[in-house]
Amino acid sequence: MARAIWSGALTFGLVNIPVKLVTAVTQKEVRFRMLHDADGGRIRLKRICVVDDAEVAYEHIVKGYEFSKGKYVAITPEELEKLDPKATRTVDIHDFVELGDIDPVYYDKTYYLVPDASAAKAYALLLDAMRRSGKVAVATFVLRTRELLCCVRPLEDALALSTMNRADEVIPVSSLDLPKRAKPSERELAMAEQLVGSLAAPFEPERYPDEHRERVLELLRKKAEGETIEAPEPERAPAEVVSLADALSASLAAARRRGGDTAPHERASAQPGRGDRRHRPAAAARTAGRKKPARKKRS
Repeated sequence: MARAIWSGALTFGLVNIPVKLVTAVTQKEVRFRMLHDADGGRIRLKRICVVDDAEVAYEHIVKGYEFSKGKYVAITPEELEKLDPKATRTVDIHDFVELGDIDPVYYDKTYYLVPDASAAKAYALLLDAMRRSGKVAVATFVLRTRELLCCVRPLEDALALSTMNRADEVIPVSSLDLPKRAKPSERELAMAEQLVGSLAAPFEPERYPDEHRERVLELLRKKAEGETIEAPEPERAPAEVVSLADALSASLAAARRRGGDTAPHERASAQPGRGDRRHRPAAAARTAGRKKPARKKRS
């Protein structure tokens, strides 16, 4: 099991459940180092002051907040410590809400809450009560020096804790410069609904691997073993589609060719090739809206 990054108690009314916070997600991004192209040596960054163009020792670096362009207010660690939230070592539940009431835009990182052996019964009680009621908990807790908003919810046989963005951190849709909403025709809407139905399937995350990461790792393996790397063939551009209706028709035809007359759940169990289901219809849709080239008049 992953190492706990926090330990405390989950408070449920007057019930305290001792728990540990364990990471639920491991990012597998391929990370690169900066190297000198001449000799392969690693590049080391230096902290340079823009005023006197001199390197600054770490002990002479302070924190500053830019309140206007080029204007900063310096602040000391002692001043910040006075404002730090009190480390209560508890996950305090404030409300129980419907999971559907929380838009995914509010979620940040997800962890597991793992109970102590002595708290197994109380942990199971909260887990089952939330599952039966269909509710999730909105709570707060202090991690290091930050008070975090979070959602506690059942996830299989465990309680998951997802940290959340605050209301003033989410950019509202109303602030976007969206074009005036166009009204599709009934025919276009019917075809779009058919396309959605033809692509409907249970969510199986294993079907969506990070293919780019796999290709990068394979390239690195080959280079490390001294293999000759051949340039990949360029992808063909998608066929020109001159209208939204044409794009929908082409997408539906492609989906029918792949799926035949089988039901959506049967097509899902057939496990199509990675990316085939979503990319080919999307390629047709991406070209929708392009203006049809003007025809030349006959002389």
